[in-house]
Amino acid sequence: MTDEDERHGPQTAPAVSVVGPGEGEMIVMGTTRMRILEGGSHTGHRLAIAESVLAPHTQGPPQHRHARHDEGFYVLSGTVRFTVGDEEYDITAGTLVMVPPGVPHSFANPSDQPAVMLSTFTPDLYVQYFRDLQKVLADGRPLTPQANIDAMSRYATEPVTGPA
Repeated sequence: MTDEDERHGPQTAPAVSVVGPGEGEMIVMGTTRMRILEGGSHTGHRLAIAESVLAPHTQGPPQHRHARHDEGFYVLSGTVRFTVGDEEYDITAGTLVMVPPGVPHSFANPSDQPAVMLSTFTPDLYVQYFRDLQKVLADGRPLTPQANIDAMSRYATEPVTGPA
């Protein structure tokens, strides 16, 4: 045993996380339901994963950019419209969209059917943003554009206000 080992105590293997159907933290924001499958506690906060169900004709968030995390979207069912700057993409099941820091983006479900997607956040810091939005709604306050911007700003994210 080295001096380093003695200072930190016995080393144990990380625990495996298993989240079954219907399990995980549920966050409801209007017509969008998000199930947190991994909030970062089992990944050393390097990665968070969420499953989102967007009801038909759901407007997504305002176009925004993240300064400190990558965001990935894998469409499981339905169609999700991604807006990246001035470009629009209608993404269907089996398609992955990766958004690096600094890239303006948004998404919505323009169709008559629900859309389901799996989202990744690296690192996990942005998951708390969704909890903050749910708290605004749970407190009976309206989710105004300013409330959304205030929440975004706490997680190194800003709305896109001019040309992308």
